[in-house]
Amino acid sequence: MARVVVIGAGLGGLPAAYELRHLLPRSHQVTLISNQPKFTFVPSLPWIGLGLRSLDRIQLELAKIVPQQGIELILEAVTAINPQLRQITLKDRTLDYDYVVIATGPELALDAIPGLGPETGYTQSVCNPHHALLASEAWEKFCQDPGGIVVGAAPGASCFGPAYEFALLAHHTLRQKGWRDRVPMTIVTPEPYAGHLGIGGMANSRWLIRAMLADRHIDVMDNSAIARIEPEMMYLADGRSLPFKYAMILPPFRGPRFLREAPGLTDAKGFVPVLPTYRHPDFDSVYAVGVVTQLKPIEPTPIPIGVPKVGQMTEEMVICVAHNIALDLGVISGQQIKPTLQAICFANFGDTGALFFADPLLPDSEGHRHRAFTTQGIWVSWAKTAFEKYFISKMRMGWTMPWFEQACLRTIGLPLVEPIAPIQNSKLSIQN
Repeated sequence: MARVVVIGAGLGGLPAAYELRHLLPRSHQVTLISNQPKFTFVPSLPWIGLGLRSLDRIQLELAKIVPQQGIELILEAVTAINPQLRQITLKDRTLDYDYVVIATGPELALDAIPGLGPETGYTQSVCNPHHALLASEAWEKFCQDPGGIVVGAAPGASCFGPAYEFALLAHHTLRQKGWRDRVPMTIVTPEPYAGHLGIGGMANSRWLIRAMLADRHIDVMDNSAIARIEPEMMYLADGRSLPFKYAMILPPFRGPRFLREAPGLTDAKGFVPVLPTYRHPDFDSVYAVGVVTQLKPIEPTPIPIGVPKVGQMTEEMVICVAHNIALDLGVISGQQIKPTLQAICFANFGDTGALFFADPLLPDSEGHRHRAFTTQGIWVSWAKTAFEKYFISKMRMGWTMPWFEQACLRTIGLPLVEPIAPIQNSKLSIQN
């Protein structure tokens, strides 16, 4: 009997546990460890931050849905991992494992800029449920005495979609209240241009995003680095300053401390290096999925930024890792597989939305992709809302990715995984 442990119960961890339980006979144990008691559909947190939706609508109690699937659930924080000994340390015990899937999601590097973050700084974020609730409380106070709004991302950030989503949702909300003309709005981003998204080469995204922001009278400061933040004042590295009454700034990500402290497991930022199979290059028992994986920046930028790892990519990684572990255990036959890494991002702007698509995320050596485009329309907002409901239902019921979902994607030319030749054993990336 093998014990497979999944660390993290978010968009990568919970589906990974379900996929493993689906593939592995009950003679093999699947254990899910989470430092949070609830699953959260993170893509909807911008709505929570603006008080447009209640948090309980996008959360599930893990204790009510996980054990009934035949998965052991441990609601504790991991304090250490030893990949050499194949051991995980919790508060008062140690677990041995045969395989571990690291799906922790990120730790927020709020110490990257003085004054960043809601707990010890002067800005909000919507990167986790707690921060989204704090952002909502701050938004309620802001609405009692509105003023300037600054939305954006710090240098080193890798997830830019929520910043545009938050800014355009804020615009829509203020317009409905009849206050928009009283509230100057600015986006500050380290992207070389608005709409780069950490991806680059996204066809018309640059022009579409700029047009949407200009149409809504939202100023843009791109290729800009925030240096420090003080109460109601933001200072940029080039000497400019921005007053604000409300600021939502996305921080850089890094891997959790227990990963960074494990010798040889991660890079300096705590991201886990992976082979094309999403196995660690030095530890055969370690796999990783989601934001915590290490991906090389697609192109150099004047201000360093990271690479986004969106939900579609994470689901591809999950299917790949579960398959390859089952193959290792002799449960299934065939070849190892790797994800195709297509980036699909739905952004809900209230009265419209935007779809960003890159296939694949990582271009070839000449910088080419099969397809890349951006489109907009109210249907995108409807599609995101529908997908939220679908995904939460899927997690509630313990479904893996249904065959019809995969078939639909293949029909429109979006296979999630592809076979990998045994000789391909080089790292997918060497830096984040």
